[in-house]
Amino acid sequence: MKDRISIVVMVDAVGALSDRTLHNGNLSLVDDSSAGSKHQGTPDLVTAVVPGQVVQWTPIHVDVQTPVEIQAIEFLSGAAVPPPADQAVPSTVAAPGVVSGAKVDATGSNGYENYDLLVWEGVVPYDMTPGVPYRYRLSLRLHDGPNSVLHIDSPALLRV
Repeated sequence: MKDRISIVVMVDAVGALSDRTLHNGNLSLVDDSSAGSKHQGTPDLVTAVVPGQVVQWTPIHVDVQTPVEIQAIEFLSGAAVPPPADQAVPSTVAAPGVVSGAKVDATGSNGYENYDLLVWEGVVPYDMTPGVPYRYRLSLRLHDGPNSVLHIDSPALLRV
């Protein structure tokens, strides 16, 4: 098993801003997990992971004029089959310097610079229940302005 899983977040920012949605072909998520991820190339990607792996999200914009930045990644507590009561759903993904489970500021960029990309990463916790999809909200900032942040709640991590 690889130590790192990369998820590429490809966004048609012009289409997303025009449609006011990341659906309708405006977002494509792909990963390089060798453990059997599902729904590659869609907003519904379910990335197969194992505890201790680093998961890294990298945004790529498909047009050259509108920058795309990950605004926040937040795990949703009610968006999957609930885990047993004694196991907590992770509340957020840890950005560099942030302890896993700490609140990540959804209004600031907690990613780090990687050339011209803001990359987010976190470590898969050991207490994830196998076979339960852990859905997360992926919020993307597309350029500037009051309506520039869009999000989806459909991708997930799945411990195999």
